[in-house]
Amino acid sequence: MANVGKWENAEPGVVRKIFNPGPSLMMMEVRFRAGAEGYEHSHPHEQLTYCLKGRFEFRIDGVKHLLKQGETLVIPSGARHGVTALEEGALLDAFTPLREDLLGRQ
Repeated sequence: MANVGKWENAEPGVVRKIFNPGPSLMMMEVRFRAGAEGYEHSHPHEQLTYCLKGRFEFRIDGVKHLLKQGETLVIPSGARHGVTALEEGALLDAFTPLREDLLGRQ
């Protein structure tokens, strides 16, 4: 699991750190510069995101959701989603089952 515990670049203005996973649940912190985007994508994993700092606009299957510090959002399995940081901020994302693609196991 070469990617675990190290800050790495994701998209421009976005860095992430994956924490040691459990058998079927994992978390990562994602930090954004103001205006940075997490590009739209989908995956079969259920995702829960918690806003540690800042304000974000999420798009989930074409529907916009605003998220600010202390709030959470569920992203269902298979949903197409992306995010824009409205200001500098950070998210804590949890996934189940494990994102083998992010863990470097695929």
